[in-house]
Amino acid sequence: MLRLTEVKLPLDHPEDEIKAAILKKLQISPEALLHYTIFKRSYDARKQGDITLVYILDVETTQDKQLLQRLKKDPHVMPTPDTRYRFVAHAPSDLAIRPIVIGTGPCGMFAGLTLAQMGFRPIILERGKSVKARTADTFGFWRKKGLNPESNVQFGEGGAGTFSDGKLYSQVRDPQHYGRKVLTELVNAGASPEILYINKPHIGTFKLVKIVENIRTAIASLGGEIRFESRVDDIHIENGQVQGVTLASGEQIRSNYVVLAVGHSARDTFQMLFDRGVHIEAKPFSIGFRVEHPQSLIDRCRFGDQAGHPLLGAADYKLVHHCSNGRSVYSFCMCPGGLVVAAASEPGRVVTNGMSQYTRDEPNANSAIVVGITPEDYPGHPLAGIAFQRRLEERAFELGGGTYEAPGQLVGDFIADRPSQALGTVKPSYTPGVHLGDLSSSLPDYAIAAIREALPAFEKQIKGFAMHDAILTGVETRTSSPIRIKRQDDYQSVNTQGLYPAGEGAGYAGGILSAGIDGIKVAEAIALRILAETH
Repeated sequence: MLRLTEVKLPLDHPEDEIKAAILKKLQISPEALLHYTIFKRSYDARKQGDITLVYILDVETTQDKQLLQRLKKDPHVMPTPDTRYRFVAHAPSDLAIRPIVIGTGPCGMFAGLTLAQMGFRPIILERGKSVKARTADTFGFWRKKGLNPESNVQFGEGGAGTFSDGKLYSQVRDPQHYGRKVLTELVNAGASPEILYINKPHIGTFKLVKIVENIRTAIASLGGEIRFESRVDDIHIENGQVQGVTLASGEQIRSNYVVLAVGHSARDTFQMLFDRGVHIEAKPFSIGFRVEHPQSLIDRCRFGDQAGHPLLGAADYKLVHHCSNGRSVYSFCMCPGGLVVAAASEPGRVVTNGMSQYTRDEPNANSAIVVGITPEDYPGHPLAGIAFQRRLEERAFELGGGTYEAPGQLVGDFIADRPSQALGTVKPSYTPGVHLGDLSSSLPDYAIAAIREALPAFEKQIKGFAMHDAILTGVETRTSSPIRIKRQDDYQSVNTQGLYPAGEGAGYAGGILSAGIDGIKVAEAIALRILAETH
């Protein structure tokens, strides 16, 4: 088959125009075209009056070899790469010790699924509840019914990504097409097939719930075991080799192969690992606020008269500004037509995040506006970044009135350095609620100064971004893990054999897709090691 790239067509083109474009590009007759599929569809909105769709097409003809030879100098015609996934191993029939996976976020879920598909019958341990039960707890917290520290936006089946936009795109290099397996498995579990070809696919929270349940069912049908409310409180290490884990219940489970996929908020687990001597390093992350604008404003700025077109959907943005104080401010985790959500996992602390449903039809757009920081900003202990995050979250709790309401401020007032007294035209979506006031003491001075400089700069890229009534909600501290559990090329910890730090919490991923990819790679590494040690 052939792959054609950069095939550009008008936004409202008829379906048969794709076929016509293929025939024109390849200079072949209709009879020579056997079949085509859309591998990727994106759009080019740089010219608002002339928004075009851009396709990557996989094409089968009666003349594939001849066409490849004739068009070998054309950079937009090439052989279709083989993106099929192939398992690297299959479990021995006499498998004595089952691998353990800690965590059921996207990394742990795909590590467990891949191990199960290879016959290794993993035991998957999750400190939180099943996805439906944790959804009830999370929605209860948002309705001011109290925080459950073990069942919330951060902890429970599906991980933090369940309460997000469900974004399925990443900038990680993926020459072996692991991302295709992640997307294919999600489709097999009930996601729309469109995620296989649209440029920036997403699923949305409510759809993710059922998909996560279906993946759990698939793992169990292959011999895997999923245990909820099973927090790992200790890990057993002898002579630098993992021997097993102890649960909060006191139960001990023996294994020489443990996947650590706990997410970026398992702070007690990070402390336990550090106490046990596992090598951990501090790493950079970012801090800031959530900002909300009318989604219609973003749509008009990006799409002009084509705003609202069904193929374009709710518009997103990506912004960055390099400040005079040496800091960089950028937009992060942009949620078109979404909500700002309460993402705390510890009592007496406020954390914000963003999420969207599949329809992305809420009135506000939101994103994090964050400042990059490094271990130089919180020097000393490898876990100092966690203490730094906690201080900011505790301050946000105080500024919000001590009820899990979040502190907020209108963008115009924030830029002018005056407290906000009343809301304007933009109504905040965060529940349990927003307590207006002054955000200037919620972050370090350098971060406040950087964001104050960046917002007017972003106005030059998106007219209305610095509108007075847009609202900032604090604080965003969980952009990524503040630590890295360093590992070797074989994915094992640098000083603890059999421990496989993985995903976002270990510092090796940054979203659903990249975490799923990392989970698959770690599962493969374990499978190959088990086979090497048993044969």
